[in-house]
Amino acid sequence: MKAIQFKSFGSPEVLEVVDLPTPQADADNVVVQVKAASVNPSDVKNVSGHFGHTVLPRTPGRDFSGVVVDGPPTWLGAEVWGTGGDIGFTRDGTHAEFIKVPLAALSRKPKTLSHAQASAIGVNFVVAWLGTVEYAHLEAGETIAVIGAGGGVGGAVVQIAKARGARVIAVDRHPLDADTPAGRLIDDYVPFDENVTDRLRTLTGGAGADVVYDTVGGVAFETALSLVKRRGRVLEISATGKRRVEFDLIDFYHNETRLLGVDSAKLGVADSAPLMTALVEGFETGKLSGPVIAQAFPLERAREAYEAVAAGTRGRVVITM
Repeated sequence: MKAIQFKSFGSPEVLEVVDLPTPQADADNVVVQVKAASVNPSDVKNVSGHFGHTVLPRTPGRDFSGVVVDGPPTWLGAEVWGTGGDIGFTRDGTHAEFIKVPLAALSRKPKTLSHAQASAIGVNFVVAWLGTVEYAHLEAGETIAVIGAGGGVGGAVVQIAKARGARVIAVDRHPLDADTPAGRLIDDYVPFDENVTDRLRTLTGGAGADVVYDTVGGVAFETALSLVKRRGRVLEISATGKRRVEFDLIDFYHNETRLLGVDSAKLGVADSAPLMTALVEGFETGKLSGPVIAQAFPLERAREAYEAVAAGTRGRVVITM
């Protein structure tokens, strides 16, 4: 089979198109023919050497959508989707014509999504669901402020929060594109500037947001704490700009703030499958929408796909097989 592989860390230039043995199913694993696989910023970071646990040589790629071609008869021909923090790092990933995954990793993809759209859901929506639903337990009628709402994870948080009946305030340096799913769903927009706290407090009657989902972290961390109401929940998934932060501990405990870290990379492809399955109903009922696919590249041009993501392309980038 054709696959992308890197044998050393570096820029997308280190990626090579190679021929590898096509994997075979066994008692615990199946083979999926990959139809499409998205390229995430974390894939670019993986190739650059950002993650210390990556084992070389490696085929990268965390997200996929495809068809089961080798495995139990009940699954043969099934259209499936998935993601994982192990594939692409400690086991070969999705930027290949075929991938071998545990039987427990199988989740049927929504019928309403194309393979390209389905392949661009995993990383963003799993970490969004994990924080919003599993950790913060966001409820209908609550207000959530999403820092970085214009990004991939932020947009997924907006969609999931609206589907749960919450009020969504987008916090970003730029207004959201009204043609995107997230841009159509937000209730209010607040610029991320020196007045963000005052503006959000005004919108919430002085109370603040029940939940703050900070997809930026680092340079945005103190701002995130300032936006949350008493006994509210703050979710952190990143450390952009700086990994060590300072904040007023007295203000923190007086506000009785709950601070939660969210790391979907800890979930392997089998661990992520139940969360992918939980998302299916939302896409099939129309409560959730597929992402905007900005660019699609054939496998032979995967290096260009990585370069596009590294350059900060708006919208999702996918590799089609």
